Amino acid sequence: MPTLHTTIAAVTDRIVERSRPTRSAYLALMDDEAERGIRRPQLGCANLAHAYAGTEEDRDAQCAATGMNIGIVTAYNDMLSAHAVYYRYPEQMKVWAREAGATAQVAGGVPAMCDGVTQGYAGMELSLFSRDTIALSTAVALSHGTFEGAALLGICDKIVPGLIMGALRFGHLPMILIPGGPMPSGLPNKAKAAVRERYAEGKAGREELLGAEIQAYHGKGTCTFYGTANTNQMMMEVMGLHMPGAAFVNPGTKLRQALTRAAVHRLAAIGARGDDYRPLGRCIDERAVVNAAVGLLATGGSTNHLLHLPAMARAAGIVIDWEDFDRLSGAVPLMARVYPNGSADVNGFEAAGGMAFVIRELLGEGLLHGDILTVAGDGLAAYGEKPYLDGDTLVWRDPGATGDDTILRPAASPFAPDGGMRILQGNIGRACIKVSAVERERWVVEAPARVFEDQSDVLAAFKAGDLEQDVVVVVRFQGPRANGMPELHKLTPPLSVLQNRGFQVALVTDGRMSGASGKVPAAIHVSPEALGGGAIGLIRDGDLIRIDANAGTLDALVDPAEWAAREQAPAPAPASGMGRELFGLFRGHSDEAEKGASAILAGGGM
Repeated sequence: MPTLHTTIAAVTDRIVERSRPTRSAYLALMDDEAERGIRRPQLGCANLAHAYAGTEEDRDAQCAATGMNIGIVTAYNDMLSAHAVYYRYPEQMKVWAREAGATAQVAGGVPAMCDGVTQGYAGMELSLFSRDTIALSTAVALSHGTFEGAALLGICDKIVPGLIMGALRFGHLPMILIPGGPMPSGLPNKAKAAVRERYAEGKAGREELLGAEIQAYHGKGTCTFYGTANTNQMMMEVMGLHMPGAAFVNPGTKLRQALTRAAVHRLAAIGARGDDYRPLGRCIDERAVVNAAVGLLATGGSTNHLLHLPAMARAAGIVIDWEDFDRLSGAVPLMARVYPNGSADVNGFEAAGGMAFVIRELLGEGLLHGDILTVAGDGLAAYGEKPYLDGDTLVWRDPGATGDDTILRPAASPFAPDGGMRILQGNIGRACIKVSAVERERWVVEAPARVFEDQSDVLAAFKAGDLEQDVVVVVRFQGPRANGMPELHKLTPPLSVLQNRGFQVALVTDGRMSGASGKVPAAIHVSPEALGGGAIGLIRDGDLIRIDANAGTLDALVDPAEWAAREQAPAPAPASGMGRELFGLFRGHSDEAEKGASAILAGGGM
């Protein structure tokens, strides 16, 4: 195996040292949980009778307790295309568990909201904290003490991070993430974006826009652009938590079914009773977390994982910060061009070689930890092969050369020498920017500020023609404590239109951008946030704002004495309706974006 790249090694060592107290405490807790033994034999007869009452076909096997009882935690609903595929999974998985001498039960369900449905509306303010709710729901599902392993069924934006955060409280158990795959390709993403921009300009009507959106999002499976949902699947592969190659196989195919069956069989084989014990809390270590960050950078993945990966890591006692991402970005090449960083979708990415190609290449350059404990076997090398069906037999083979070098390139000849994620720091605060889809000449923007406290006001100003100029749009009071940190994806079309008209345009916000952050430079996750005194609350209309992704700076070009004398903008009143008032406890206790913007992790609660 090639020598580990010096930057990867240095960042890993930095994380290990920083995390030593919290990681040791986490592992001690998991060791204590494991030493208590398998819980089912310790439960009273009435307790077990309640647990088995709904499982007549498996009851005798469960009472005998000779095999693993697998808890299925599912995010199924049929409102969310990516999770609609899970409808029949539990009944199939029960059959496959019996084949392996195990049993399976649905332990519980977790909420699975769709940012695509709530984008730009009040429900989006529940989105980020749905992740904490999912973590709590996962813990409740596994709290019965009747499972020796778990299968986690989830794909989309907050669902996978939430499942991981909750499951890590039961990190003494083996667990496998089971995806459902992306929907087949529909209307190309570039064509869809063009209709959105024409609609923003008033050149397309609602009927045309709806038609285009339905052609793009037309069936079961994940959306096909490379946003947060598909970035989740990439990360589960480079962390070794899927069956190898499971990420981007379409739903309803024989290969997809074979991979799910193999996952159930494999889960039954890696429990504490056997000789190949692979508990989740040991699989997710500092090396696996670094692998996830490397994969994110190498593929141009979602900016949302600058929140989610720190949160998942902290649930395992591991502390990663934005400086780690920034250092890694300088060493990790950009190997993939998938929309919004290119014209291809994830189906094109998979056809060109997919995650097997990426992992094989990164391992070959010493850019991944190959020696992590994976659910599939010894090390990460198995994930450098693609799955195929040879008749009815599931096999894995080397992916060969890239199938399309406009989508996927070797690590030695990438699209860019770095991963395109950067930290920005200055008198406005600390922020992140993703530049992999931004043209180089737009990495520096210096323009007057227009300040807003609601994205709907930005849209209204655009429609009124009030933004027809060089402009830095500042949208504040969008942080986790203010309103739950909604994505501001609805701003992408109008800001893109302004940029296309020749203006210098950028966004500065303490909120999130979509996982499909695109061609407009955006300084996001500004910390400290406006609520509570962040300097973004000092910006006034007309202030000259400079964003410099080359130098890594984010500044208001205001006289320092005047800047220091300014008072904070008053915070808007908390919004109510659409259930937002129920999440006041989460908002009030959330930690900062760089730590994961979580309420349940704040203060070391996990």
